[in-house]
Amino acid sequence: MQLVNAKKVPRIEDLGEGSVQLVATEPEDMWHANNLIAVDDVVRAHAIRKVSKESATGTSSTERIHTDLTIAVTSTFFDPSASSLHVSGKVVVANAFVSAGQYHTLDLELNRPFTLWKKHGWDSVALQTLRDALNQDRDGAIAAVVMDEHVANICLITEFQTLLRQRVSGSGGGKGKPGSSKEDKAVRRYFEKTLSTLMRSVDFSQPRPLLLASPAFVATNFKQYIAEEGARLADKKLSSLAKNITIAPCSNGSVHSLNEVLKKREVLALMKQRKSTSETKYLDELAERIRNDDGRAWYGVLPVAKAVQEGAVGRGGGVLLVNNDLFRSQDIATRKQYVALVDKVREDGGDVRVLSSDHQSGKRLEGMGGIAAILTYPLFDLDDPDDGANGVLDDLETTII
Repeated sequence: MQLVNAKKVPRIEDLGEGSVQLVATEPEDMWHANNLIAVDDVVRAHAIRKVSKESATGTSSTERIHTDLTIAVTSTFFDPSASSLHVSGKVVVANAFVSAGQYHTLDLELNRPFTLWKKHGWDSVALQTLRDALNQDRDGAIAAVVMDEHVANICLITEFQTLLRQRVSGSGGGKGKPGSSKEDKAVRRYFEKTLSTLMRSVDFSQPRPLLLASPAFVATNFKQYIAEEGARLADKKLSSLAKNITIAPCSNGSVHSLNEVLKKREVLALMKQRKSTSETKYLDELAERIRNDDGRAWYGVLPVAKAVQEGAVGRGGGVLLVNNDLFRSQDIATRKQYVALVDKVREDGGDVRVLSSDHQSGKRLEGMGGIAAILTYPLFDLDDPDDGANGVLDDLETTII
């Protein structure tokens, strides 16, 4: 994602209710744009509109017109498989082709700029999302193939999400070791199809690590196949790829197995600088503390809000984990309350991790209500109802504002 006419755009810190003009330069940018654009925001972008015209003889015809439209957002739809983003809303600036108040859906496109205004201002979470979107360091993405004897899921693990690039079906038979038998020829065809799809789906023009995960010996034998193909074809790219492979066992070949794979020691070493690893570490610590019932781990909106209000999620090990979906609530007051929680934790010196609901760590947190916290000291009975429970979030927001 890039800023357009960056010299004319105020510093991110000074945005207030100002606008930014952005251009998505690669498919993952559409995911960032989806996180940036919320209900009630105003978006201006290129649009194609069908316009009916009537000739002097009374005949009518329909013409497709290219124009720019400005809409107040009512909903967004992001298709991760196609990396496409559709933004729907009411037209707020009329032109020669469209009247104000009409509904239209903008299809944001790569390399076409769009302008975004935040009706309710750029809060701290929106500003951080914008910083993340403008971060050009994408080279650290880990390529991964999670496979078994019949299916291979080709993925990219980025700082923000797990992207499923392609799924390959085949027949690996047995333990997946190529040989001369009929069954092993099927294995070779499966490996050949998986490798060719991997090379088409992921850019290996620059060396990057590849994680292979599978039950039994499928991943190990696929690595051997890649090395043998590199030697047979004298292909330096394949030979280099084979040297950058890390093998990790998993229970099955589904994408969900990445959750267990990310905990493996060899994978932690591979991804030690990756944000997703630290998120997994925090979620594991959270789960362990919940099992031990030591009073330093809570999940759910009200218990976490109470802990934050007490100052127990601050300096000295406090961590707030929250899913980004919660900041997309259509209720503005609710969005502000979650932002208030984030601001209070940061003000107290705690760590805030906004997890992507598209990442395996975010899916784990979703099962806990989308929000959890690790406390610096134990607190008990935070989930007990009391007369003041419903006012905790309102009190927090008032305190922050």
